[in-house]
Amino acid sequence: MLDKLQTQLEKQFGIKFNDSKLLVEAFTQGNYLNEHPNFKGHDYQRLEFLGDAVMQLQTAQYLYKNYPSWDEGQLTELRIAMVQTRSFASLAKQLSFNEYILLGHGEELNGARNRDSLLEDVWEAFIGALYLDQGAETVTNFLTQHMFNKIKTGFYDQFIDYKSKLQEFLQKNGAVQIKYQKLSQSELDEHNQQQFTVAVEVQGKVLSTGNGSSLKNAEKAAARAAYQQLTQK
Repeated sequence: MLDKLQTQLEKQFGIKFNDSKLLVEAFTQGNYLNEHPNFKGHDYQRLEFLGDAVMQLQTAQYLYKNYPSWDEGQLTELRIAMVQTRSFASLAKQLSFNEYILLGHGEELNGARNRDSLLEDVWEAFIGALYLDQGAETVTNFLTQHMFNKIKTGFYDQFIDYKSKLQEFLQKNGAVQIKYQKLSQSELDEHNQQQFTVAVEVQGKVLSTGNGSSLKNAEKAAARAAYQQLTQK
């Protein structure tokens, strides 16, 4: 079942599990056991528990070492964005983890294979299994290649609600009027896509602008730029 994943992990990351039972366990959901009473393994829950702790420590340690000028608030903000359901689910999907989960029939019919909460659990269970099988150094190397290297690309910005953070920052001393104003909208290109430009205004003053493929994305970009400008002063 997981031979293809084993091959992928070895080719891409140089990882080959010594105990393949740990890998199977990391991808086994509880309902699968209920429907397959002759299955000898366990579900992923205990590995998930361990993997959660390993992920928290590894991420905090990486940020602490690699961003020495950041204060506690900045480190915490990025760590929270990195170690949450949507982030883990996205990372798991990139490695096609959803294809290998052993699911019960009912869960399969309900679309659990692509459910973010399940993929988060499997990601953490995989990290727990990798830690038990190969140790902390291998986990660090894997996360550096597949997770930590995405920080500088802005990958984790999508998991931070900058509009809420900007509102909270601006209204810490009382209510203010925050408005997002569309400045421009391009024509459809050959790929049937558009670009929007939005300004975020406070009390009629423009704080920043942002671009995106939709109004929503442009608003997020404007809020992110404004928040970062204000908090880095």
